Amino acid sequence: MNLSNKQKQFLKAKAHELKPVVLLGGNGLTEGVMAEVDLALNHHELIKVKVPSIDREEKIAIMDAIVRESKAQKVQVIGHILVLFRPSDDKKIQLPRG
Repeated sequence: MNLSNKQKQFLKAKAHELKPVVLLGGNGLTEGVMAEVDLALNHHELIKVKVPSIDREEKIAIMDAIVRESKAQKVQVIGHILVLFRPSDDKKIQLPRG
C-alpha cells in the first residue's frame, strides 16, 4: 500500500498532536522495541517513534529497519521522530481518497 500525497498530508495533520509512543533506549533496536511498535500500530494505526541517535547515518538505518520490520508506511520524519501508519483490521482512521 502506497500513500498518496493527500493521504500523507491528512496523516501528518492527525499525527501533529500525538506524543511518541515508543522510545528507543540505549540498547537500540531490539526485539522488545519492535514488539512494542507492532503492538502500538495494531492499537493506534498512527504512531510516533523517537529514535535518539548522535550519528545521522545510524538514525536513518534504524528508522529504515523499523519501517521494514513493522511493514508500516513512513509518513514523515522530523528530527528524531518517525511517524508510522499501518491500517489495522478495525480501520480506526479513515483515509481520504487520493
